[in-house]
Amino acid sequence: MIKRQQIKDLLKSTDFNTEVTVMGWVRTFRNNQFIALNDGSCMGNIQVVVDFNNTDENLLKRITTGAAIKATGNLIESLGKGQTVEIKATAVEILGDSDPEKFPLQPKKHSLEFLREIAHLRFRTNTFNAVFKVRHALAFAIHQFYNERGFVYMHTPVITASDAEGAGEMFKVTTLDFDKTPRTDDGKVDFAEDFFGRATNLTVSGQLEGELAAMAFGQIYTFGPTFRAENSNTTRHLAEFWMIEPEVAFADLENNMELAEDMMKYVISYAKENCKEELEFLNNRLAEEEKQKPQNERSELSLLEKLDFCLANNFQRLTYTEAIDILKASKPNQKKQFKYLIDSWGADLQSEHERYLVEKHFKRPVILIDYPKDIKSFYMRLNDDGKTVAAMDILFPGIGEMIGGSQREERMEVLKQRMDEMGVPQEELWWYLDTRRFGSAPHAGFGLGFERLVLFVTGMTNIRDVIAFPRFPKSAEF
Repeated sequence: MIKRQQIKDLLKSTDFNTEVTVMGWVRTFRNNQFIALNDGSCMGNIQVVVDFNNTDENLLKRITTGAAIKATGNLIESLGKGQTVEIKATAVEILGDSDPEKFPLQPKKHSLEFLREIAHLRFRTNTFNAVFKVRHALAFAIHQFYNERGFVYMHTPVITASDAEGAGEMFKVTTLDFDKTPRTDDGKVDFAEDFFGRATNLTVSGQLEGELAAMAFGQIYTFGPTFRAENSNTTRHLAEFWMIEPEVAFADLENNMELAEDMMKYVISYAKENCKEELEFLNNRLAEEEKQKPQNERSELSLLEKLDFCLANNFQRLTYTEAIDILKASKPNQKKQFKYLIDSWGADLQSEHERYLVEKHFKRPVILIDYPKDIKSFYMRLNDDGKTVAAMDILFPGIGEMIGGSQREERMEVLKQRMDEMGVPQEELWWYLDTRRFGSAPHAGFGLGFERLVLFVTGMTNIRDVIAFPRFPKSAEF
């Protein structure tokens, strides 16, 4: 059995003059004597000191950046700067060689664009060590939050025959032979001969299925992969991403807002408490990045200040109508500094408008409610005014919309009318309508794009840098 100590534990140890064994990857090797070794347990390296006078020369040549090694020796107090402990090696073994001429991660600064091209190796950098440790902590916190509140975790289908959003931008799933596609008499693809006997796609949301479960368990949440075939190459879009979607029976829009605010504060607090080293590193990294920008483009808040900003303030709640009035009268709108000017009620708000409300006007996270029905989905509950729906969007600094949700339309006839208005076929969602036929009840839920949350908490600026292997137009590497 392999026995080793983790570097993160040894760096805190004061148990000097004891024999330890570490295994990791060489970051640097200086003067044929000093190995900076990292095992992924933390961002810090431990220094392994080699007695080069008594070490085989061929072995020394194989200690190169990227090589995996096993080192055994005594843990001693370090006299050098920058570390408190080091290992005086008595034995070094090469576990895996790394050709220094070909290994792309040399000890220098690499651009994020370059690292994206070698996503299979970028985990070995400090930046991505920090990002994915924070991602892990946030995922754990999500599950812990809902578990503590008695929610049931549901695995909703990845393959579906419904389009929850009605957007139509979905990836088709088929086993049909593209070279010999079966056709009906009118020339259309005959999906009756496909694996499922009908057209199917990768899911864009687990919400509709989640609602079914909420009508039995009371409160559930999903946390799984979702897919959108949107041909967008921006820093905010992915074709494959993860969503958290709670659904709660016997809940209205007010309950929904409280749950979402509690969840966001809980998971951010958890990350701050459990990823101090990583967030400090990412805070400093972002500060250096900000220095490269023109003064007027720099953020007023550091990363840690943004996180505190969301924890320290109650989220401001206001209606879409109130927001439109504020935006119409705002200086950027009056002076035509917005890219998309606000001139009438019914406009779909853009990120610049959302950020203005959060960062300039209220200086706190904002929950916007009661949107025009024409710009929202069919399943959102129609308000008494007949013009708006009980929708909510939660807006955060630097990123705009973080969460979208609503009270769901529980009234059968109203729901059917909305489906007809928006061209959603009732016959395809007969099972969804059954929840309104049998014991319908007020209920609400929301969706949080997990990568967007990770983007905010880590301070990264491109969503492709917070998921292990990003999928986007013309790219499905690894």
